[in-house]
Amino acid sequence: MIFSRSGLMAVSLAALVASGCSTSRFSSMDDQQPAPLQPAPAGTVSGSQLPPPAAPGTTDPSQFPTAPAGAQVASLPPDGSAPAGASDLTAASVAGVWNASVSGQSCKVATPQTKFGAGFRAGPLHCPPPIDGIKSWNVAGKQLTLYDESGGTLARLYSSGGSKFDGQTTNGLPISLTR
Repeated sequence: MIFSRSGLMAVSLAALVASGCSTSRFSSMDDQQPAPLQPAPAGTVSGSQLPPPAAPGTTDPSQFPTAPAGAQVASLPPDGSAPAGASDLTAASVAGVWNASVSGQSCKVATPQTKFGAGFRAGPLHCPPPIDGIKSWNVAGKQLTLYDESGGTLARLYSSGGSKFDGQTTNGLPISLTR
């Protein structure tokens, strides 16, 4: 007995349709109803007027906090030179993900060796101002410098030995990076 291709397809399709219509595997679910959900707790909502947004690309340093009185600010020489004991840096020694502490607040900063501008791309992860604006970084001698979008300096840090950097932001906030 020889079947034509179209005849075989028609028989197969008919068998498939007939077997699909007679299944009972979902019939037991028809009788079950889901339990009703509990209502969300009610509360009060308060609102207030937000300040107007800043124009893109503008940063007013007065909006950022400065180091609180008595805060331990890393001592950097006034001439911008490296503190005694700071070691020379390479991009490879800085590349990676760092735990940042800025004036007592913690976050993470990614410093991949992806070329960007005059240095390398940087990515702050849930950081407070002004460190949330880090876009790039670079090393020169003993100094690690963090830059904003326009290439302005946000912070200068020096190796404190091992996997730690200490320094301060341009507005005086203490900053450290550790692994």
